[in-house]
Amino acid sequence: MANLPAVPEKLRRLLALRRSDRAAARQAMADLSDSEQLAVVCDAPVGRRAELLDLAPHPEKLVPAVPPAELVFTIKAIGLESATWLLELATPEQVTAAIDLDGWRGHTPERRRRDEWMAALAEIEDDALARDLDALDDEILVDWLGYRILVDQKPDDDESWQPPERSQTLEGQFYFVALREDDDLSEIVRCLRLLFERDYWSYFRMMQGILHELPTENEEWALRWRNARLQDLGFPPWEEAMELYQHITPKNRARIAPEATALDVTEWHLPVWVPQLPAGRESRHLVFQVISELEPEERRSAFYAFVAVANKIAVADRMDLSDAETTPAAIEKAAIWTSRGLELVAKENALSPIETLRRVSLERLFTVGANLDPASAAPPPMK
Repeated sequence: MANLPAVPEKLRRLLALRRSDRAAARQAMADLSDSEQLAVVCDAPVGRRAELLDLAPHPEKLVPAVPPAELVFTIKAIGLESATWLLELATPEQVTAAIDLDGWRGHTPERRRRDEWMAALAEIEDDALARDLDALDDEILVDWLGYRILVDQKPDDDESWQPPERSQTLEGQFYFVALREDDDLSEIVRCLRLLFERDYWSYFRMMQGILHELPTENEEWALRWRNARLQDLGFPPWEEAMELYQHITPKNRARIAPEATALDVTEWHLPVWVPQLPAGRESRHLVFQVISELEPEERRSAFYAFVAVANKIAVADRMDLSDAETTPAAIEKAAIWTSRGLELVAKENALSPIETLRRVSLERLFTVGANLDPASAAPPPMK
């Protein structure tokens, strides 16, 4: 991904053609390779991406290739109520990532936003919805249902039992009723009916979970699974991310460990679209100038290491991971303080900046830079 060519000219041409000659725009899109189509879509402003996806000859192949966070940005920009066709083409992993990114604020479920995603999912066709429900954690579904409905189970040995007023049932055993009178439960009924018809044991698990599981314990497990997936996307736990801001005494800031190497970084699946970092001597940040001077393999490793630092900043600073502006803001902050640290360590050790970058990790350089002006570099205070 880091070596893809820039495509602003192709993007401008496609957007202009779409306004004047849709057939020509479709042909121009079809003439691009799969990787170029993906680059055009992800390089576009989030509010224009749906237009470009609509031009693609095979959107069913293109949408699953969009990085998960970028698909969230795109769907939020066009509105969940208009995104049914995108959700039908999305993979279960992308849908799960959407709930993980936009359905939480820190360690707290953002139930209103999650409700909106589930309502949108309830509008897609049966097979896609069934796959997505199967991919979502049981704990998430139980928490979602428990926030909206009260469940009662018909006892086997009480002939006088009456179901709760206004309740409904799919099979005569579990009865459920809306917790709020103005809630028509349409998406709840759709999802429960699909589970009941296609996967009865999952349906049974959901209803039993609402009846018997402690909401706090269920929420805790949901958070654990969510955090584990976010780590796979490069977003570590908050406590780990905050290590970026650890204190380093002045005498240790320029220290380099003997035989230290910093560019042995394994590639990983990026959640966002960052095809290339600003590079070259025209960049106003020293770290980008130096990265551009590295050998190709080193430059690729530095790319992934830098994005990892930016992701840690996003978590430590409690940025909204579902906001399209978060990645540029985190990259800018990483560039500022990593450059400050790089400049200091290089000067104090009488090394060139490029040799320093080969020996000191970008994470360490950020921490050194942040220690030079902690008041300015520190995460914003909690609200």
